[in-house]
Amino acid sequence: MSGGWPDTEDLVIVGAGGFARETAQAVRDVAAADLAWGRSPRWRLAGHLDDDPALQGREVGGVPVLGGCEEVHRLGGARVVVCVGSPRDYAVRARLVRRLGLPANRYATVVHPTAVVSDNSMLGVGTVLLAHTVLTASVRVGSHVAVMPQTVLTHDDVVGDFATLASGVRLGGGVRLGRGAYVGAGSLVREYTSVGAWSLTGMGSTVLADVPPGEVWAGSPARRLRAADGPALDELRADGEGTGRWPETRMGSHVA
Repeated sequence: MSGGWPDTEDLVIVGAGGFARETAQAVRDVAAADLAWGRSPRWRLAGHLDDDPALQGREVGGVPVLGGCEEVHRLGGARVVVCVGSPRDYAVRARLVRRLGLPANRYATVVHPTAVVSDNSMLGVGTVLLAHTVLTASVRVGSHVAVMPQTVLTHDDVVGDFATLASGVRLGGGVRLGRGAYVGAGSLVREYTSVGAWSLTGMGSTVLADVPPGEVWAGSPARRLRAADGPALDELRADGEGTGRWPETRMGSHVA
């Protein structure tokens, strides 16, 4: 119980950077939509957690930074979403989730009220869909996936855990994104193409052929530039699978 609403839960966002602040706004928008429909808000945004000492005890975007990431264990009644990562280190979300060691039921799934999620699509725990994203039909999205604004996932797409889809990405039907894959802003991925685990496609890329695991591709059409950076390759080796794992998903387009 929180804030006078019997069904409202506290929610903390792990991270205080750009993605975390975008998610904070999405949480506020969800609460406003709930109130507009005469429902109890799902969450009260309790604050951010971040390991940067310079941020602790301050406010970021009007939201307090309550302490370091390990404070999540002290806030046992709060739901959690981990919102870290960038093209420079897109494996950090997986490392942090592993470090925190929380049970799956601690994690919230945040879906912006302007997102369109078909009733036969599935989302894993800890996943965030930001404004104006679309999941058209029978889309499977794993856990702790970051989907940025105005991204479109079309029929039968499968997205692995810890993947990141930057703003304006368009996936054709039947695309498979491996665990931890990063798809850069404005990228187009051809139908029935795969982007391998812990690989990265540069912004504005047009992906017409399968991208192997652990590689960086860019251009139109996208071509191999080099191997992925060390943290991504470390995760790929830890997975122990050439193509990465595909997600175990659950129904959850608008539930915590």
